[in-house]
Amino acid sequence: MADAFPGDDQTTVAELRRNMAAFVEERQWRHFHSPKNISMALAVEAAELLEHFQWMDSEESRRLGDDPEKLAAVAEEIADVVGYSFAIANELGIDLSQTIRAKMIKNAEKYPAEQFRGKHQLGQDGKPIG
Repeated sequence: MADAFPGDDQTTVAELRRNMAAFVEERQWRHFHSPKNISMALAVEAAELLEHFQWMDSEESRRLGDDPEKLAAVAEEIADVVGYSFAIANELGIDLSQTIRAKMIKNAEKYPAEQFRGKHQLGQDGKPIG
């Protein structure tokens, strides 16, 4: 069914945000959508996503895409997480594209590729280990 919709390369963030806003508005749910409530719902959905990977090792998690049923279930949880992210951005008036770009710049400064390439841990001194 997902293939019936335009893909990432044909859909804008603004369009998805408008879809979420319309969904909330049609149901008259905005009064429930305080930033506190949405952030709590987002945490619940993130935990539901995590549940699909519980007790798997890293390689098993990479092969999850081999099982269409499991992949569809994970995709639905990701959609819930992203959907709530759009909802809270809508409620607070946050421009996601600008915010994500700014955060990526900040992360690139904090974790320079030449220092962190292939490394995943920091020592007590804040320097990469490994």
